[in-house]
Amino acid sequence: MTSLTPDIGSVRTDLPAGTSRGSTVINDAVVAKIAGLAVREVTGVHALGGGAARALGAIRDAIGSTDRSQGVSVKVNGPHVAVDLSIVAEYPLPLQQVADDARTAIIDAIETLVGLEVTEVNVTINDVHLPDEADETDEGSQP
Repeated sequence: MTSLTPDIGSVRTDLPAGTSRGSTVINDAVVAKIAGLAVREVTGVHALGGGAARALGAIRDAIGSTDRSQGVSVKVNGPHVAVDLSIVAEYPLPLQQVADDARTAIIDAIETLVGLEVTEVNVTINDVHLPDEADETDEGSQP
């Protein structure tokens, strides 16, 4: 049976007693990145993070250093993980549906790819993006 025990900022997966093939350590940042990648594919999620995080993200994007875990925070406790997510939703999509779809995508990705049980995904919708609004990243590049 595989057991998961917390390590500082990571999850350690040990093999059953009697095997000598080693262990696997999954850093918390990897769990957050997987969640961030999963939620970016959800219809209705325009951006991740609050205003300051998105502004910093635009700078990172400009220099080619995109943060895939922007707007995602994870807390791993043994075999369990809790996720806090901050998003900008597309208008006029139903906000509860966008949040539910984001929650489902994150749970599926973490449980499938990492093997941890997701106990909760808390979604904060910071803003809605109107179809006629320019992206904050586009505003800085306008002539």
